[in-house]
Amino acid sequence: MSLSFKNRIALHYMIATAIIMAVAFTAVYFVVKGVVYQNIDSDLSFEAEKHTEEIKVVGDSIKIKNKKEWEEREHREVQVNPVFIQILDKNGIFMDKSPNLKENELEFHPQSNYGGHYNDILNNKPIRQIQLPIEENGKIKGFIVAAMSLEASQMVLLNLRNILLLVYLLLLASLYFISKYIAGRSIIPVKNVTETTNRITRNNLNERVALPQNKDELFDLSSGINDLLQRIENAMERERQFTSDASHELRTPLATLKGTLEVLVRKPRERGEYEEKIKFSLTEIDRMTATLEQLLLLARLDTSSKAKDESSVPLATVIDEILSRHKKPISEKKLSINFKNDIENETLVPQYFSNLILENIISNAVKYAKDATNIHISITQSNSNIICKVRDEGIGIKKEDLDNVFNNFFRSDALNHKNIAGNGLGLSIAKKAADAIDAKIEVASDFGQGTTFTITF
Repeated sequence: MSLSFKNRIALHYMIATAIIMAVAFTAVYFVVKGVVYQNIDSDLSFEAEKHTEEIKVVGDSIKIKNKKEWEEREHREVQVNPVFIQILDKNGIFMDKSPNLKENELEFHPQSNYGGHYNDILNNKPIRQIQLPIEENGKIKGFIVAAMSLEASQMVLLNLRNILLLVYLLLLASLYFISKYIAGRSIIPVKNVTETTNRITRNNLNERVALPQNKDELFDLSSGINDLLQRIENAMERERQFTSDASHELRTPLATLKGTLEVLVRKPRERGEYEEKIKFSLTEIDRMTATLEQLLLLARLDTSSKAKDESSVPLATVIDEILSRHKKPISEKKLSINFKNDIENETLVPQYFSNLILENIISNAVKYAKDATNIHISITQSNSNIICKVRDEGIGIKKEDLDNVFNNFFRSDALNHKNIAGNGLGLSIAKKAADAIDAKIEVASDFGQGTTFTITF
């Protein structure tokens, strides 16, 4: 049988409580039973000891003293719970008994010679007995057996058992409905989570599950779902951004390629003209490839968390390698590189992300620097931070554009320097790489004078 989550909670709660109640009621019953038997046994022991003093031993014969007086006392008094007394010799043979036994006799139990209490039957009715030895000069002469009726006590215990059983069943029935109601109230937040997640679609990822007031397991569940939804929304946003960026950047070169190839096939042309158009097409393909690689790199940086377990290298080594890769454009523009390292000890930085950051910043410095000018690179230390500055003497950035330089595809005053290749993705990559290693990039610029980037590792 398949039960709903609410009914399973109610059932489990009811079973657990039922077990506890059963143990508690059983304990109550046996405690009461023990107290009842303890009181009866105490009374029996007292009566047996008392009547031992009313016994006389003559040789091998044991008799009750003043038996007639005892019989008269029984006729005069109303005994609510009478005590039956019987005298036996050492072999368990009947010697004498109290008048209230009449023609009945109490059973002798050889295994209970020394004061044990036990249940028995007298005239088809339950009784409680005790059997004590009668001693004279250290020798057992016989036994005194005392008994009391158990009928009233057993009736009390039977009624108690029935009442406890009835109350147990009533409580179980009540407990089922109460636990079902409580379970229903308890899973309301779960229902809210289900309803919210059912409403969320690909185009409606901004909705979130309401957090419960109490910071319990349901709060953790809701927070986890909200975090998952946020990651999904971020992934969808990155997908839309990548699609938008790719289509935006590739549409123009693809249209150019198509137009160039259409022109080539309209009529026969000279070999040199074919070569020129093919070279132009290859340049456009290279530009598209570089753009796609940068877009994919941006997507990877968006999805990556903080950099972990990345190999570290000296910062000066990273800068030297980058300058070596740009040796040709630096030479063509007759640029002078002033590299100053003010840190005596070796300064290690994450290799991959630091290379991404400085590659884009230094390559921009080389591209936008004016011919025969200087590029200043310095490494200093402030407390536990390593600070790298890259300053060029180039065209600079307008003040109103400084807040946008790290946005995708943004190029400050791009129309006035069309001859400088680029797609506006380099600084976006640098910023995301810095975020991945908790580094910080700041930019300052004087338009027409140059630009300074400060990277704090």
